[in-house]
Amino acid sequence: MTEEKSNPMREIKVDKLILNCCVGESGDRLTRAARVLEQLTGQQPVYSKARYTLRSFGIRRNEKIAVHVTVRGEKALEILERGLKVKEYELLQQNFSSTGNFGFGINEHIDLGIKYDPTTGIYGMDFFVCLTRPGARVARRKIQQGRIGQKHKITKEDSIKWFQDKFEGVVLAKPV
Repeated sequence: MTEEKSNPMREIKVDKLILNCCVGESGDRLTRAARVLEQLTGQQPVYSKARYTLRSFGIRRNEKIAVHVTVRGEKALEILERGLKVKEYELLQQNFSSTGNFGFGINEHIDLGIKYDPTTGIYGMDFFVCLTRPGARVARRKIQQGRIGQKHKITKEDSIKWFQDKFEGVVLAKPV
């Protein structure tokens, strides 16, 4: 009879996964990177523009330099699993933010299981995972907007514990 009941409103789940591939220049390399993201997710990626001109990097303001896509639901978990497999389920403590989200990067997209194509090339990408609890919509909705209490917000420790439980991952204090 001393069995603890877990509160379903306290369960943490993946809200969304953002995949970002920054090429640093517009043109053919950027469209090939967009093709890689579309191949990986099955969704149409969005182009990001440079905020200001940096002559040392050779980019101008409003020039398209990156491409990103947001994935939700089961597909997000499946792509996240493949990304973590590349990192061998090891993340650093600094990969986790204070608001309970985490991110990491990979150097080669072919590690995710996409076949290498010499015409496309090899691209690295950033994975960023947003975690949420049920009831988070209260703060975002338009009518009768409320606030999320401090105990219901996801902390860094909560997200690290979720990562270790869900993926049997290892969180290192410093890079090896």
